[in-house]
Amino acid sequence: MNRAARTNGRTARTGQGSPTARERSKTPHRAKTSTRGKNSRPSAGRKGRSGGPQGEYSVPASLTPSLPAVAAFDELDMPQPLLAALGAEGVTVPFPIQAATLPNSLAGRDVLGRGRTGSGKTLAFGLALLARTAGQRAESRRPLAVVLVPTRELAQQVTDALTPYARALALRLATVVGGMSIGRQAGALRDGAEVVVATPGRLRDLIARGDCRLDRVAITVLDEADQMTDMGFMPQITALLDLMPADGQRLLFSATLDRNVDALVRRYLHDPVVHSVDPSAGAVTTMEHHLLHVHDADKHATTTEIAARDGRVIMFLDTKHAVDRLTRHLLKSGVRAAALHGGKSQPQRTRTLAQFKEGHVTALVATNVAARGIHVDDLDLVVNVDPPTDHKDYLHRGGRTARAGESGSVVTLVLPHQRREMDRLMADAGITPQTAKVRSGEAELSRITGARAPSGIPVTLAAPAAQQNAPRTTASRRRRGGSGRGRRSSAPAYGRAAAPRDRSRGGATA
Repeated sequence: MNRAARTNGRTARTGQGSPTARERSKTPHRAKTSTRGKNSRPSAGRKGRSGGPQGEYSVPASLTPSLPAVAAFDELDMPQPLLAALGAEGVTVPFPIQAATLPNSLAGRDVLGRGRTGSGKTLAFGLALLARTAGQRAESRRPLAVVLVPTRELAQQVTDALTPYARALALRLATVVGGMSIGRQAGALRDGAEVVVATPGRLRDLIARGDCRLDRVAITVLDEADQMTDMGFMPQITALLDLMPADGQRLLFSATLDRNVDALVRRYLHDPVVHSVDPSAGAVTTMEHHLLHVHDADKHATTTEIAARDGRVIMFLDTKHAVDRLTRHLLKSGVRAAALHGGKSQPQRTRTLAQFKEGHVTALVATNVAARGIHVDDLDLVVNVDPPTDHKDYLHRGGRTARAGESGSVVTLVLPHQRREMDRLMADAGITPQTAKVRSGEAELSRITGARAPSGIPVTLAAPAAQQNAPRTTASRRRRGGSGRGRRSSAPAYGRAAAPRDRSRGGATA
């Protein structure tokens, strides 16, 4: 696949609308014949059902014909600065979800888009959001567009992806997430950011402080909506949407759609255009799925050999404690490994991801905090050391590889007592995996994963640099040199074990 297609799929871009959309974008809100919000429901029309490996879901099907898909971005009558920026980034051909949804979202329609991670959802909503906001100026503390995401990492990825295109349109972006200075984020909002990319909890905090108002938000995006509801953000999401104008445009994108998302659609989307990318089509055909049956006594050695492969790998485990323990072992075995989970500070998480993307770290050991919002070029292997318990978690973990049409493999290590459960999970996910019995040191394990014996030479990584570069709070300065709390807060980024029962589920601390 050429660079243009790879660039397209791996990051979000921006765009602009048709003449109708352009006219509408000059007003803060679009006019509609019905209202929505806290106590209103859209007219459902007839119900539509869309199937797939995640099972069926029922959503209000639009009675208004959708606009046809496009074959190229220049068919969308986008602003010239955006077309130039897209061309400079090598983005020329829209992915299916972009081609289908952009004509409608640029025309002001609500959109419900379903597609696997890496299918180009960020570009699909980013184009419409930036194009329809172009030429407007936000007042202090009153953004014009909001993107809600479940995790800090996804918020940063969306921001990074949109930044060059927002700059081309002279639009200001603000990232609002937990774990970072709320004062700086409040300052960005006071300066008048047109577009805010936020996790729900931190945005609620800023609203409570009086640093943000949502009464001028004309476009709202819910990205990875199913993950936000799974993480318990549903009350915060609905509270935020109730603060926005009921006639604003709503774009909801997700890799899976379930009952919680269906409730959001029915309550807050009006006459939505529904588009679902078949998970068995396009880029997903480049992904291989393997269930490797291993014995309990051999799982540790098998995991170590896979981590020592030539190339990067993400390895998923269930708990922070297990992640830290495996990371320590890999470092002692000669593998350049790093831990990523919700117990790390945001500077530590950012530093770890940067090391992994740059190749200084080759094995990223993570909880589900890394299952969303992380894109790494040329990552061809994801390993479920601990099999996920939910098919949605499996799909999102696996979505870290085979992005934008590139190839990749998802390997799950399965113990004897886990086989029946994994068979059910794969059926729920609509996946027919390749199955093999493997042992450490065997050629079959190496053929599938690239596993090899580790060097055995302990590795030391400069993990504390993230903390040295991070601004110290007053509280952290008081703790220096004394209490146990102070020593813990300054611990290295790798190797600190959390309580075994403290589970990290997809970055819920965001």
